[in-house]
Amino acid sequence: MTDSDPAAPLAPSPETLAAQALGWVDAGGAIVAGISPSTTFLRDADGSYATSGRAYSRAENPTYLQVEALLTALEGGRAAMVFASGMAAATAVFLALNPGDHVLVPSVMYWGLRGWLLDFAVRWGLDVEIVPSADLAVLAASVRPGRTRLVWLETPANPLWHVTDIAAAAEIAHAAGARLAVDSTAASPVLTRPLALGADLVMHSATKYLNGHSDVVAGALITADEDAPWQRMAAVRSGGGAVLGPFEAWLLLRGMRTLFPRVRTASANALDVARYFEGYPGVAEVLYPGLDSHPQHAVARRQMVGGFGGMLSIRFDGGRDAAMAVAATTRIFKRATSLGGVESLIEHRASVEGRDSPVPEDLLRLSVGIEAASDLIADLKQAIDR
Repeated sequence: MTDSDPAAPLAPSPETLAAQALGWVDAGGAIVAGISPSTTFLRDADGSYATSGRAYSRAENPTYLQVEALLTALEGGRAAMVFASGMAAATAVFLALNPGDHVLVPSVMYWGLRGWLLDFAVRWGLDVEIVPSADLAVLAASVRPGRTRLVWLETPANPLWHVTDIAAAAEIAHAAGARLAVDSTAASPVLTRPLALGADLVMHSATKYLNGHSDVVAGALITADEDAPWQRMAAVRSGGGAVLGPFEAWLLLRGMRTLFPRVRTASANALDVARYFEGYPGVAEVLYPGLDSHPQHAVARRQMVGGFGGMLSIRFDGGRDAAMAVAATTRIFKRATSLGGVESLIEHRASVEGRDSPVPEDLLRLSVGIEAASDLIADLKQAIDR
């Protein structure tokens, strides 16, 4: 049998796997997955659940099977779990640790998780240390062999878009006996596959690029190994009730079918926007990993394949007032929180994060969508020129 033999088994590309949602077809021939709304499942005559394999939807739901299998395939993992939100997925990782465990988290990261860590996780007993994780020397100096249990990265990191070398960070974490978890929400599996670079765990706020339509709140974890920590995370999901509704799981699967063209279009648009406004009058700095001026551009080129994402930030010479004025006068960019949807959004991030935020007051965060790049540039240009 040769490679050209039409009977040879196919090894579909990730694009094909996503578009066809693994190509699964149900017993009735439907190529679109059904929804299983049932909360409970039939026991066998002997009182067991041997036939159905499930008892109650708080542990799992049949609607999860296809979306979790697709996530596993796209990330190159061993297993995946979907959660009620990105925060539910992220916090499950930390709740699976023990009080007293030392964890390293980045100084630039999603503000909601940072707040939860510094409030709840610290009071619960975790030893949380914040470090500039993109600085590998600092990261290496901060791990405590035998004490550090988890190194958490976010790359690119919201909203300053620092990029951390995942492979190097994995070596540092593993040498200290720690696991490496990566929040890869901004990159998505289209651009970066952290498990292939040595990470143990990947987290996504699936609300963002995975779903891509601003109509589902969801989270996901994908693991390289179904080990004891993974089983504890599963117990956190079930025991804490952080489960995704079956209808939301179905919508997430539908959104993931267009993941590759959406992310690639958004990435190309963001690069056009970033290049146009770098050095533009009134613009102090454009923060985007795809620009040669980005301090970790070389790392981004090495671990982000096919693009640099749809997220960028712009800082303005006129400070907070100038940034707020630009956000107030865009017409196509909508003033709203979140990211990764098909529509472009703009936000004064420091106002959202509050007084303890590390985000400069002169910064606007942009989530670039799949509209015509020329329209997005014209919209920002008229707002800045005002």
